[in-house]
Amino acid sequence: MVISILVGVQMKRAFKKYSEIPLRSGLTGREIAEKMLRDNGIYDVQVISVPGMLTDHYNPVNKTVNLSEGVYNSNSIAAAAVAAHECGHAVQHAVHYPFLKMRSTLVPVTMVANQIMGFVMMFAIFGGMAMHWFSSDLMLYLIIAAQGAITLFTLITLPVEFDASKRALVWLEGTGLTSSEDHSKAKHALRLAAQTYVVAALSAVTVLLYFVLRLVGNRD
Repeated sequence: MVISILVGVQMKRAFKKYSEIPLRSGLTGREIAEKMLRDNGIYDVQVISVPGMLTDHYNPVNKTVNLSEGVYNSNSIAAAAVAAHECGHAVQHAVHYPFLKMRSTLVPVTMVANQIMGFVMMFAIFGGMAMHWFSSDLMLYLIIAAQGAITLFTLITLPVEFDASKRALVWLEGTGLTSSEDHSKAKHALRLAAQTYVVAALSAVTVLLYFVLRLVGNRD
């Protein structure tokens, strides 16, 4: 939890800093995204604006690159990095990147698993006396299965996110839209964002190990 908070604070500070530095090419996040899609021969993906901060994502279902308002209209280094990263996911979709396909397949399973673990955590926080219900082998198997699905999803997310950032940075550098100084800052911003996924994966693995050890302890 502490590591997650520290990484999150560091990432927000970096994005705030780089959001105030204009890209030398002057292109907005929307223009960056549209150009990257065209350069990769992708014409069936729409770039749209969505409310919120750091709500940027690619939706493979309706083929939209969703950029937060602060990215869509901004011509900053942070906006360019985020927009290119999300388009990296669109490129993955277009070339049938296997890990993206695996992650998309796991989404409905992970949603159910998160609901199960949500109930478990709720009982752990507000019903400590009831936690003995989760001490039976049958319940532990259910919890381990749910947390296992969540852990698998977070682990598969790592190559998906790292690859999207790599595609974004290679494209930004290849097009000359970022100077060497701009490029290093964009790379730093995306590296910090990637660290949040690493922390999430480590957290998921830790929770999984905790319940596996509880199951093993029951058998001793």
